[in-house]
Parts: sequence; structure tokens; C-alpha cells
Amino acid sequence: MNMRPLDKVTFGHKHKLSLKYPSSWWGAKWREALPSGNGKIGAAVYGGVYEETILLTHEELWRGSQTPELPDVSDKLPEVRALLLAGDAPKANRIMADALEERGYKPKMAWPLPLADFKVIMPSPHGFKAYGRELNMETGEVTVSWRDGATRYERALFVSRPDDWIVYEIRADGPDPIHAQLYMELHDPKDIRRAATLPEKAELRSEGEYLFYAAENDDRSDFGAVARVIPQGGTIESDNGKLKVDGARSVLVIVQPFVRDERAAAWERGRRALAQATPSYAELLGPHAREHGRLFGAVTMELGAESYERSNEELLLDAYQGEASLEMTEKMWAYGRYLLVSSSRDGGQPCHLYGLWCGEYEGMWAFNMSNENIQMIYWQALSGNMPELLLAMFDYFDRLIGDFRTNAKRLYGCRGIYIPAPTSPDSGLLKHKAPHIIHWTGAAGWIAQHYYDYYLYTGDMQFLRERALPFLRETALFYEDFFILDDNGYYVSCPSNSPENAPANYIPGPGQKPLTETAVNSTMDFAIAKEVLTHLVEGAELADVYSDEIGKWKEMLKRIPPYRINEDGAVSEWMRPDYKDNYHHRHQSHIYPVFPGTEVTRENDPELFEAFVTAAKKRLVIGLKEQTGWSLAHMSNHYARMGEGDLALECLDLLSRTCVINNFYTFHNDWRSMGIGVDAHWAPFQIDANMGWSAAVQEMLLFSLNGTIRILPALPSKWRKGKVGPLLARGAVEVRIEWDQDAGTVLAELLSLHRSQSVSLQFARPIEAAEGGTAEGNYIRSVQLEAGVPVRLKVTLAHQTTA
Repeated sequence: MNMRPLDKVTFGHKHKLSLKYPSSWWGAKWREALPSGNGKIGAAVYGGVYEETILLTHEELWRGSQTPELPDVSDKLPEVRALLLAGDAPKANRIMADALEERGYKPKMAWPLPLADFKVIMPSPHGFKAYGRELNMETGEVTVSWRDGATRYERALFVSRPDDWIVYEIRADGPDPIHAQLYMELHDPKDIRRAATLPEKAELRSEGEYLFYAAENDDRSDFGAVARVIPQGGTIESDNGKLKVDGARSVLVIVQPFVRDERAAAWERGRRALAQATPSYAELLGPHAREHGRLFGAVTMELGAESYERSNEELLLDAYQGEASLEMTEKMWAYGRYLLVSSSRDGGQPCHLYGLWCGEYEGMWAFNMSNENIQMIYWQALSGNMPELLLAMFDYFDRLIGDFRTNAKRLYGCRGIYIPAPTSPDSGLLKHKAPHIIHWTGAAGWIAQHYYDYYLYTGDMQFLRERALPFLRETALFYEDFFILDDNGYYVSCPSNSPENAPANYIPGPGQKPLTETAVNSTMDFAIAKEVLTHLVEGAELADVYSDEIGKWKEMLKRIPPYRINEDGAVSEWMRPDYKDNYHHRHQSHIYPVFPGTEVTRENDPELFEAFVTAAKKRLVIGLKEQTGWSLAHMSNHYARMGEGDLALECLDLLSRTCVINNFYTFHNDWRSMGIGVDAHWAPFQIDANMGWSAAVQEMLLFSLNGTIRILPALPSKWRKGKVGPLLARGAVEVRIEWDQDAGTVLAELLSLHRSQSVSLQFARPIEAAEGGTAEGNYIRSVQLEAGVPVRLKVTLAHQTTA
């Protein structure tokens, strides 16, 4: 057989976002800025011609935390349980929250603090023309360009991954040189939504070709930056803490931020480091572009868009007519990758809801949220062939394990770990005292899924032994102590919450606050616990550890109650029939066994699988008005897992015309009262839906379980031709796919990275012919893969019939 290798997807304008106007959202221009980042340091370019603003941020710069000792309120648990089991959920609801208040617990969550605004003032004597902003996702460069008279100006910026510097250059092409004033200052308090206390002792100095900036955080440490300004031609002079450049042909600026330091020492270190910097934009860009591009370009995709030349504004106008174009779909997928690469790296903090680009002094929900959002942010990493980006998330939760043990002991009197839904880098203690946060115990188990999946996708046995299994075991210890038994010998999860929903029979009316946020036996509690215990048994046997506990975990699995199907034929969100389903909600927690879990499939339990499908469709039809940007992305992912490609794409179409703005950031909700999603007068910025979009696209194209790889499991009918790869499958197998729906052909290339193994390939339709394997219905079974040797197959699928 002489089958050609699959072509790699080529880079080009398809990986650029272009805009025709600058940031213009009054009072919050930072939301429309174009982002650049190296996983640690962020820069967001507003795009002003006369007055340019670049928001500078740092992943370690947070403020506002108050962390008192967490009181022990576990003595209240018997009372809470007695009331819940007696049917008085409203009375049980606030007992633990009130106990924390009564015992003087007044914590405060930290939020990310903007480091500075870097400002550039340039005259525009003739008035700008031919304006444009552009983000090159391959390199992480943001450029702003315009013409003034006969001169073309351009400003370009990137944040260097190897050097931890912000590199910026102003260029002129034409008869007029550059006249510019440059300085740094506190982030503009007029550019924020919520009033806040500003940092104190802000200071700006200039000397020679250097700018020095610092301010004081609330812990009395300094943060700031040093900038070196290097003009080519012309003159540079210091002017009251600012630098003025006149008559230059280009100006190179290199900025080194610092946090948690003493300003004088940090300024001197920064000056010495920048004095050694290569004064060449191109030479500084090269090493960064290679490292950034290695991650961003680990997977490429084409869906057959006719062109890639339209601006973001044009693509959004097209989406408002009902469907996101193939061009926008591809660019949104690439943008989700770009944002994750730019805001997450090994050794740093995980990407939170604002990524690296929080321009608020008290950002709404600007933390790591573990009842949906941080999980969604990282869903794309493994199948998207970027497993190393997950290490920052694991490091974060491992660092806070002591606090999580304290939570478990003092809230519930349990061993093991309890992770609150919201946390920030300074503390893992419970700080949000609402009942729906206190009584949701599933965060640790859901995070544990990522630990175990990291092993499944990479095959890293050392990680399994040393990190994944210990984390899973801590989670299981909590369940062992927390669950109680009913009269039938099944576990009871009490108190319980299904994020962030409440049973319909406890909601007085539309838009009214529920009588209780607390219930018993949410479906999600046991779906997560079952997954944790199953992975522990499987992983411990593979790694030959915890042999004396495996039997205990198997017995615990037998005590998990079965899922309940309600009168609508849908899996119920609560296992007890006295809690009625509320379909009018953004969360879809009870779908967990199908997505993001893998417990229930159409193959292993068709009847139960269909009940989960019914539950999901209730949210799209009955509950559409209650959805958000991230929930539409979540819904797209679970429809893809269910093989419903057109419904998965419909969810992205809904998202594209409701919660996406001109720089392609996603928001929590549509603030324009367009009738899709929740109503709100303001739309909090959060980029989890950006990441969820990327994950959903990958979910439509590939799904894997150990030993089985589904090729194009939920391919939308609109995606007639395309190619993607190399996606990563469980078992550490890279997969390239090329398809033509009109011809009914699929080309696949498989590469096992570390070991020889046998896999089965599953297709969405029966196979008529297979080159490179033997077809059996819609399977090709026992495809032999030798480590490091690509295997190529060509499949012709049976004609798709319509109902």
C-alpha cells in the first residue's frame, strides 16, 4: 500500500484576528483590547492613535485577601442532616453559613490587580486613515497601524516567553518621523466598572533611556516595571517622569515588570538586565515565536472557509444573521488555543476567568471557579495536544492541599480534601459563605478527573503514581467519611447541591430566589464519586499501589445509588423524587456521566444514554432563556459527546451572536436584551466560553477511550470538507484526520507516541471500504500501532440516509 501522508495544515492569515476600530467600550476599554501574554505576564493593546494604552498585568499580582482562621462548624452537620432527611430543606439551608457568621468568620477573596498602564502619546497632524488592529496568533504579536498624511505608522508588541519581557516597537514609513511621549502610570480608574480603592505610593521616574514605575500593594510590597526606550535616530530626553522621543525612524521599548519586591532594588536589577538586552525587535521575537508557536501550532485545523480576509466586525455581523461562518468558527477555535497558551504555563498560576487581562480593580468573579469554569478552561488542553499547560493547574491545587484538608475537617469533620468552588492563589480555605458553595462537595472529584486524564492521554506512569493517585485518594477519603447509608445500604450525600441550581418545587416563581440551595443526593455528587473510585481502582492496580485499599473502594462503588429517570424520560438532577427538576438553569451538572465524564455511552447503556440526551435537550429548549456564554459552550460539548454535531454547532452559533464581542472575547451573558440567555444590565467578562468553544470543536472531531478512538463522532453537516491534527487521544496516540462528506471518505493517520498497542477505530456510520484495515460495521478493530510509526487508513463510509 502506498498511501500518501496527510497534509499538514498551513499557517497564514487564517490565524490572524483583524479589527477596523480601536477599543471603544466607554468606561471599560480594556475589555476590547487585543491580548498578548507569555503565561505569566500579560499586555492588552487598546489601539488608540493619539493616546495609546497598553494594560500590563502579572499572574502573581493579587490584592484584597482577608484570610482569618476558619472556624470549626462541623458540630452543625448532624442538625443539618436531620432537617434535610426530615424534609425541611429551607430550615437546613443556612445553618452552616449562619454558624460561620456567628463565629466571626469574615474572609475576603483576593482579586487580580492591574500592574500598570503603559502610555504612548503621538500627534496626528493630518488625521488618521487606513486604521487597523491585528493579532497574529501564531506569534502572539499585536499590531496597530494607520496612515497620517504620507507616512505609514505601525506599533507592534509581544510578550516574550523565554525572556519575561514585554517588547514593543513603533515604526514609521514615510517622510514624517516619530514624535512620541512615553510613560507608565496606575491603571486608569476611569477605565473600570466598579469603584475601588487604588494602590498607594505610585511613583514614576525617568533617567536617560529608562522609565521606572512602582506602586505599593496592600501587603506593603511593591510592584512595578522598568522600561528601556531605544530610538533609532532622533533624540530622547527625560521630562518629569516621562520620556520624549523626537525625530526617530523607529522606537524599541522593552519592559520588565516585577511584583512582591522593593522598588529601588527591583529598578536596579531591571536596569541591569535591560542594559544587556539585544536592541532588536526581530532578534527578540525569534526565540519567543518558536516557543509560542510550538504550543499554538501543536494542532491545526481547516474547515474549508472560502477566505480568511474578513475583519472580526464583519464576521460578527455575519453571525448575527443566524450562523457563524466557517471562517469565524475556525478563528474562534484558534483563539481559544491562543488564549490558553498565552495565559498558562508550567510553573505558574492556572488560567482564571479573566485569563491574564483583568482591567478591573475588583474584577467580578475574577478567580479560579471549580464548579465548572476552570475545568472548561482546560478541557481543550489534552485533546488539543497541549498537556503541559495543565501542569500549572495541578501545581495550584497541590500547593493548596493543606487548606483543602482544613476545609474538610472544620466544615464536615472529614478526612481528605474539600475544595471550595471559588479560590484564589493566596488561600484554598472556604471564603464564600453562600449555602450553594458550602454544600457542594464535588470540586475535588471533578478536578481529579483532569489529573487522571492527564495520565490517560500522556501515559506518564510517574505522574499517575506520584500525583494523580494521591490526589484521588485524598478525594476518596472525604467521601468515605462524608457519605452516610440509607436503609437499603446505599450512600446518601447530605447536604448536597447541584451547582448552582435549586429544585423546581423550592422556587416560588420566575426570577424569585429559591427557598433552599441545599438538597440531598444530587446526581452530580454520585457521578463524580463513582468516577473517582473507578479511577482509583483502575489506577492503583496499574501502578501496583494502595493494594490494601482497593477492596474498600470496590465496596464503596457498590453503595452508590442508581441514577433516577423522571416522568419526562430524563435523568433527574436529584436522585430523590421529592426534588423536582428545574430545567430553567444554566448549569448542566447531571449530564456529567456522559460529559465531561465517560461513564455512560450509547454503546454500554443505550437506554440510560438516551435519558441523558433527553435531559440535555430540556436545557436547550425549555431553558434557553436561562443560558450564558459558558453554558452554551458546555452544551455544545455535551451534544458533541452525544454525537449530535448539528446541535453542538447550533450552540456555538447561539454563542457567536450573543456573548462574543469584537475582539472575540466571550462574556457571561448578552447585555443587549436580545432574548437568548439570562438578562442582566452588565456582562461580566470571562473567557471560559472561549476555551469551551475550542474544546467543543475538538470534541466533534475526535473522542477516545482507552483502546477505542472515535473518528469524527459528531461532524456537523455544514463542515463538508476539512482536516485537523494531530489531535491527542487517550493512550498517547496522535491522530490526523482529513474528510470529504460529499465523497464519503475519511483519511486518518495514527501515531502511538510511546508504546506499541492495538486500538479500534469507530466511525459515525457503517464502513463500505477500508484501505489499511478490515471493516466491521462502523468499526475497524485491532489496528496495530508500533511506537513512533505512523499508520494510515482510508475509509469510505456508507451513504448517510435521511429520516
